[in-house]
Amino acid sequence: MSVYDYTVTREDGTSYSLSQYQGQPLIIVNTATKCGFAPQFEQLEALYKKYQGQGLMVLGFPSDQFHQELEDGAAAAQACRTTWGVTFPMHQMIKVNGEDADPLFEYLKAEAPGALGNAIKWNFTKFLVNGDGKVVARYAPKTTPEKMVPDIEKLLAQAEY
Repeated sequence: MSVYDYTVTREDGTSYSLSQYQGQPLIIVNTATKCGFAPQFEQLEALYKKYQGQGLMVLGFPSDQFHQELEDGAAAAQACRTTWGVTFPMHQMIKVNGEDADPLFEYLKAEAPGALGNAIKWNFTKFLVNGDGKVVARYAPKTTPEKMVPDIEKLLAQAEY
């Protein structure tokens, strides 16, 4: 199994396989526009712009699991664009914990348990995935995207994307 075995749904309702990103490192993050960590959108966008030419892809998944998101994925994505300048792909609203949790996030949590075991503690839990689709690191919500740079650069140096 890898992240490439999962299908996700964009904010506009179109579904696609993550296999389209095969060979590229990914940052997968659960987001919330009304969260105190929302300024991380700007930082994630900066990483995306800096490294996308080398293959890095950032994927945002809005979640209202912690009651800090707008009514749906499209509204959340629009807020991300207008407030934070986000250009990386945003997706439909998902749940990250519980029996209705999105299958992709179930996989991510199982591959990289956090301080609360398999649960997502809060918004802006970030997963770094290598070009083989394997989770190589999990970052706590309070860990800023800039602190991910050494790990991102290490991944990018390991292979040509």
